[in-house]
Amino acid sequence: MRQLIRYGLVGVVSNLTIYIVYLLITYLGVEPKQAMTLVYIIGASIGFIGNRKWTFAHRGDSASAVLRYVLAHLFGYLLNFLILFSFVDRLGYAHQWVQAVAIIIVAGFLFIVFKYFVFRERTGRAQI
Repeated sequence: MRQLIRYGLVGVVSNLTIYIVYLLITYLGVEPKQAMTLVYIIGASIGFIGNRKWTFAHRGDSASAVLRYVLAHLFGYLLNFLILFSFVDRLGYAHQWVQAVAIIIVAGFLFIVFKYFVFRERTGRAQI
């Protein structure tokens, strides 16, 4: 439960900041999926340190954690992209609302992946 609370705190601060940047650059004319791509890369880069050190207190090999983190975010990015494509491009919903909901969906997905794959507790088994 402590990890979920910490993840939420890191997520609220970083995602709110990133969402404001997203709104700003789409207001300036950047296409929503391009804007999401830019802010996603920035947010993911910043989030690694906060989540590894503070949320999950991971003490394992950082190089393998980075590889797993990139893989997790690749799937998170694809999920976010598909949500925008489906609900904005295909169904015509406002990108501002769709992206706000997508942040919550992707954050939930990533918490599970981070906890059980990226920053998992060490066991006797080999790590990626």
